[in-house]
Amino acid sequence: MKVMLVNGSPHKNGCTNRALEEVARALETDGVEAEIFWIGAKPQGGCVACGSCTKTGECAFGEVVNEFRAKAATADGFVFGGPVHYAHACSSLLGFMDRLFYSNGRAGTPNVLARKPAAAVASARRAGTTASLDDINKFFTISQMPIVSSYYWNNVHGATPTDVEQDEEGMSVMRQLGHNMAWMLRCLEAGRAAGVRTVDEPRSWTNFIH
Repeated sequence: MKVMLVNGSPHKNGCTNRALEEVARALETDGVEAEIFWIGAKPQGGCVACGSCTKTGECAFGEVVNEFRAKAATADGFVFGGPVHYAHACSSLLGFMDRLFYSNGRAGTPNVLARKPAAAVASARRAGTTASLDDINKFFTISQMPIVSSYYWNNVHGATPTDVEQDEEGMSVMRQLGHNMAWMLRCLEAGRAAGVRTVDEPRSWTNFIH
């Protein structure tokens, strides 16, 4: 089993990465492979609804999005983390997720996200974490992805990685999150082995007019 952890911060080795490292360590302790994927320092624009992915199955502005999606095909679970900017999740992470989730499963390509557990992680100096977690979790709730939680909000506090390490409760929350992700993956694996299958309901597309 493998979990991909997305570092949506422009700082590769910053506070978000330190939080994800703690989740990864717990996963590996439980026998689950963990890989941290950094989206880079380059600003990540959001989806412009160009429709290219419906023809090619890839984001036209792909780069890191298409690179991650290829890796996601081999993953069993995901953790998306990012810092708080102006009381919301950083725009680069949200732009990355906009294009990833919209282009996923288009033009007959496999849906590499559906029914795979996911979790959100937020890092802040002081406030805005719960709003940021809500930003990220919304992607999961419309993508058939079970959400993994911990015993408190999945956030850490600090202005530097060293500060984050001093957030004892935050570090504990990250470790519990990793353990809970490993537990859910095992439960899903056991269900599949027992013959549990899902049902795909035909999609109905409507709007508020008709």
